[in-house]
Amino acid sequence: MVQIIDGKAVAAELRAGLARAVASLRAAHGLTPGLAVVLVGEDPASQVYVRNKARQTAETGMRSVEHKLPASTPEADLLALVAKLNADPAIHGILVQLPLPKHIDSQKVLTAIDPAKDVDGFHPVNAGRLATGEAGLVPCTPLGCVILAKRAKPDLSGLEAVIVGRSNIVGKPVAQLLLAENCTVTIAHSRSRDLPAICRRADLLVAAVGRPEMVKGDWVKPGAIVIDVGINRLAGVNGKLVGDVDFAAASLVAGAITPVPGGVGPMTIACLLRNTLQAACAARGLPMPSI
Repeated sequence: MVQIIDGKAVAAELRAGLARAVASLRAAHGLTPGLAVVLVGEDPASQVYVRNKARQTAETGMRSVEHKLPASTPEADLLALVAKLNADPAIHGILVQLPLPKHIDSQKVLTAIDPAKDVDGFHPVNAGRLATGEAGLVPCTPLGCVILAKRAKPDLSGLEAVIVGRSNIVGKPVAQLLLAENCTVTIAHSRSRDLPAICRRADLLVAAVGRPEMVKGDWVKPGAIVIDVGINRLAGVNGKLVGDVDFAAASLVAGAITPVPGGVGPMTIACLLRNTLQAACAARGLPMPSI
C-alpha cells in the first residue's frame, strides 16, 4: 500500500512548531522575527501567494511587512527599497516576489539582498554555502522536498536519488541537500539519454521539470519515494491541477508519493517562515531552536 505524504499536514506541524519557538523567542529575548515581502506589479498568482505568506507569517506570531509597488516602478527605486530593508534591524527576512517586470533585472535585485536576510536562499553567497556544505539560508521548496522525503524514510543515507530538472530554484539545490543527506545523486534533464531508465534506478525520485504528468508510472522503481514538485494547470473546463508525475500510475508502484495539490506546495511557505526564524536568531547570535 502506497504512503501518501501529506504536505498540508507536515506544513501545519512545522508552522505550529515555529509559533511555539517565536513565542519563546519573544518572551526570552524580546525578539519578533520580521519578514518583508515586496510585490512589483499585478501578477494574479503572485498576489495570491503574497496574501498567503502574509497570513501564515502573522499566524506564527512573526511580523509581516508588505511593499506593493506598481509595475512601472524603476529598477533604481526597487534597489533603493531593498537597501532600506537591508538596513532595518526589525526586518530579518526579505523576499522579492518573482517574476518581476521585464525592465527590471531580477538577478541584480536578488543579489542586492543582504545574504543574511535572503530567506528565499537564492543569493549567490547562500548558493555557494550550500554547495560547500556551510551553514546558510537554503531555498524553501528544496528544503520542503527533503523534509517530506524524510517523512517516508527518516534516514536517506545511501539511497540512490534522481532529480529530474536542473533549475537553480529546485533541481540544483535539492541535489546539494540530498548529497548532505549522504544520497548518491544524479541530476537528469532534457538532454539525458534514456531518461526513463535513469528514473527507474531511483530509490528517491524528485520531479521538477514543469511538464504535466511527464514521469510515467513505469519510470518508477517499485517501492521508491516520489517527490513531485510540479504544479501544472491542465487546459479544459475544470483547469485541473496535476504534477510532473502521473500520480495514478505512479502510486501503484511507488512506496511513498506526494500528491498535487497538497504535497510540496504547502511546504514552501512553511520553510520560508523557518528561514525567517533562522535569520532572526542568527542576527542576535542565538541558536536556532529545534522545531
